[in-house]
Amino acid sequence: MNFVTMRGLLTRVVNRVLLSELFTPAMGIEAEMHTEGRRRMVVGLGNPGMESTRHSVGMAVLGALATRFSLADRWRGDKHVSGEVIVSEIEHTHVVLLRPRLLMNVNGVSVAKAARKYGIRPEDIMLVHDELDKPLGKIAVKHGGSARGHNGVRSCVDCLQTDVMPRLRVGIGRPVGQMSVERHVLSRFSSEERKVLDSVLAQSVDILLSQFLQQESQSPSSPAGGRQAAQKRKEREISDPPVKDSAAAQT
Repeated sequence: MNFVTMRGLLTRVVNRVLLSELFTPAMGIEAEMHTEGRRRMVVGLGNPGMESTRHSVGMAVLGALATRFSLADRWRGDKHVSGEVIVSEIEHTHVVLLRPRLLMNVNGVSVAKAARKYGIRPEDIMLVHDELDKPLGKIAVKHGGSARGHNGVRSCVDCLQTDVMPRLRVGIGRPVGQMSVERHVLSRFSSEERKVLDSVLAQSVDILLSQFLQQESQSPSSPAGGRQAAQKRKEREISDPPVKDSAAAQT
């Protein structure tokens, strides 16, 4: 068994332990929120205490979203979800913003606990995260499917036991020269990159808002992708051509 496989198995074990030990006390808390109508959740994946690094650009996007709507002073720690949350209404949509306070590889524990507490279905959870395979300045929306090597997304898929969650993938580019991937993702943006990043954060917020409006117009029972939708797609193949995975790039 190689190191990557062992690390993956260990992470899954840690996910299970954290969920079993920390998830149960949150059950039933704020249960009235389950009856307030359909909610959306936007999650900024990253590492606590390292918000300025490339790997935590998802958290930066959430910060920009909160600032856009004058919500930046409403972040509050919630021990029951192991994260910081804002509960508000944005563009006529009930939204929970979540910044997990767990390390990236086990972010899914926080996401699963918040989803249960606030009564949010996996298909209504938008994961915002960094993307190595896209250069800084490129942003893409992916509707479910594989984690594509991102450990934070993999943790969310493992803990929620589905991969239907849509993602906003914010490009950070790959390392150049002899720099390792680990060092690259944990490094800070340069002063020149910061100029590009400001525009990226603003555009990311615009895309999130457009997703809210788009989701409101869709059927509440039809996730766009992922394993839970696979069987329905297979059934349609008898009469319809196969549907390609939808990952719409935006610049």
